[in-house]
Formats: sequence, structure tokens, C-alpha cells
Amino acid sequence: MKIMFVFLGMLLAAVCLLSPCSEANASVSIAAPASEKDTVTGLVGGFYTRLVDVMKDGDKLGFAGRYKRLEPTITASFNMPLMTRMAVGTTWAHATSDEQQQLVSAFSDFSVANYANQFKSFDGEKFSVLDAKPVASGYIVETSLQPKDGAAVTINYLVEKDERGAWRIVDVFLNGSISELAARRSEFTSIAKRDGIAALVNSLGEKSRQMGPS
Repeated sequence: MKIMFVFLGMLLAAVCLLSPCSEANASVSIAAPASEKDTVTGLVGGFYTRLVDVMKDGDKLGFAGRYKRLEPTITASFNMPLMTRMAVGTTWAHATSDEQQQLVSAFSDFSVANYANQFKSFDGEKFSVLDAKPVASGYIVETSLQPKDGAAVTINYLVEKDERGAWRIVDVFLNGSISELAARRSEFTSIAKRDGIAALVNSLGEKSRQMGPS
């Protein structure tokens, strides 16, 4: 499987080990920070809440229904244009304006499809938002998934302000250090350098379509 699937596969494996919650609203636990921290932890917590809601209806919704319900939340919570630029590396600077728009669209579709494909149902998973620590560019929002057995899985989010001043997620770190964008960049830049930007757009589109029937 490609790097992206490995990353989400690891995340899904951790999620599937979580112990059941006694209450429906216990599936997402959010710490109570203050001021600006409240905004960024609320952003990640809101994303988790929506994800859990979709998972609970996952079997009934099917892939298309999960995709439709997740798309607005993901595109609002994540800065897809910036993440696309970071994920494709130096390819971005060589792309025309139209090609950049195509890359953002394909990357966004691919990202939503991955979540819709990986998080198909709910089995009592608990997502906890723990804290937000300031960094030079914004905040690292620390979250965890507590497996039924073994140590908790740490998933951190880099949150920065976009060009309009809104806080949005720009990267995800598994176990606190494995950058999702860095993992993607190697594969994406390789395709673009070897076969061109159109080939990368087509590759992302094909991967999204392959996830559709699941």
C-alpha cells in the first residue's frame, strides 16, 4: 500500500482497539483551555465530533454518504490549499495557476476519500483533545486515542492561521512526530518529477475512485 494508506491504516488500527464508551458523548473528550487555545482545541475537537457522528451512521451511509457528510467538515477544518502546496513540495512552484487548482481539488478529494474509506463505523472509540502548545507558526494541538490494551496513541495537529486569519489544521503527526505531509511528499514529488503534474492529478483521482466502492 502507498504511504498515505499506511499512515491512515496505522491510525485506524489504533482506533479499532479503543474500549467502548458508556455514554454517547464520551466518544470525544476535550480539555478546557482558555482564549486562543480554546479556539484551536475546539477546532480539532469539532472535527473529531463530526467524524464520530459519521462513524456512528457509517454502515447506513456507505462510502458515498460518509464522503458527503465529511467533506464540508474536512475542507473547513484543514487548510487544503496550503497542505497541497506542502505535500507536493517544489512541484508547486513549477505548476501553472490552473494546475495548482487541479492539485488542490485532487488532493482534497483524496483526503476526504481516505477518511470516508478508513472510518466506516463506530465501536465506542474515544478521541481526546488534551492541550494546545504554542509554536512559532501557531499551535500544536495534542490529542490521544486510548487503546483497550497498551499505551495511548498520540496524534498531534499543527494549527495555523490561514490568509483570512482563521485557524485551520495544516499537518497531522502520528505518535507526535511522524508528519503526514512529509510522508506524502516523497511519493507525490516522485510522480510529478517522473511523469508530470497531470499524472499526479490523475494518480490522486484514481486512488480516490478506487476507494469509492468500499
